[in-house]
Amino acid sequence: MNSLFGFFHPPRWIWYAVAILLTLLGAIFFRDMAHAAEEAVPAGWPWWGLPIALFALTCVLGVLAALAGIGGSVLFVPIVSGFAPFIHLDFVRSAGLIVALTGALSAGPGLIRKNLVHTRLAIPISLIASMGSIVGAVLGLALPLATVQISLGVAILLIAAIMITVRVSNEGYSGPPSPLVRMLGIEGRYVDPETGNEVAWRPKNMGLGLVLFSGVGVMAGMFGLGAGWANVPLLTLLMGVPLRMAVATSYFLLAITDTSAALVYINRGALLPLIAVPSVLGIMLGARAGSWLLVRMPSKSIRYVVIGVLILAGGRALLRGFGI
Repeated sequence: MNSLFGFFHPPRWIWYAVAILLTLLGAIFFRDMAHAAEEAVPAGWPWWGLPIALFALTCVLGVLAALAGIGGSVLFVPIVSGFAPFIHLDFVRSAGLIVALTGALSAGPGLIRKNLVHTRLAIPISLIASMGSIVGAVLGLALPLATVQISLGVAILLIAAIMITVRVSNEGYSGPPSPLVRMLGIEGRYVDPETGNEVAWRPKNMGLGLVLFSGVGVMAGMFGLGAGWANVPLLTLLMGVPLRMAVATSYFLLAITDTSAALVYINRGALLPLIAVPSVLGIMLGARAGSWLLVRMPSKSIRYVVIGVLILAGGRALLRGFGI
């Protein structure tokens, strides 16, 4: 990122200026793409006001997401849908999937090159989760808006509860394999970069894990949240996958699961670049700043701020669902 074609090294601020310029150009190019764009911009606002506001908001959300160790879409969907009621929920959910997909595609290839993704484990889970995400996207577009809002509020409050109670494990499972694990041939050796020790591991509770990942896929597609909030706890606590491998596998799963669900929204005309383009750029820049702040700020306190925001956003979604 700090060199361009190997010829010169522009300062960091140039990349931020380019990102803002691309946001405006993208909004200009797509502002007349669909009549839905007129519905997304509140009355009295200029057409360029919404993308700039979204860019500024998602920069902040990207910082918080990076500090708390969660995906940006987990904050993006409930906050934007709860506090910007003039934007239709379908547009927000589709943009949330693109936000999650962009983050996964940014981090995934590097983690795969480091051999942190076990494909025999990731592929069956991704197939199950992607089928669930397609079902969830179809359901989310078919159900009444109030029902989706209430379900979204419950899901967000559940995520907040998981963040409060769940603590992931660094240890991998090395017990005897189940018949399903033996049939799929899922096992490997993991080198912990901190200790340098090589540990043999294999997943446990594979059947239950596949069932739960299908449910996570449904939630990801229905609400546009991605699934990073559930992938890592399921892989580590339920299936005994070492933590770093679980994080890398989660990005692999997001890249496939979110693509499947996003295609459903795109096919239904629910993806509005006027919303998605500035949101993606804002989340990416915010996450970069959050990564820099992560070693300089008490991330534990930020984590509780994020939990508070999620509770507020989940409660707001519930109130909107009940017409309050």
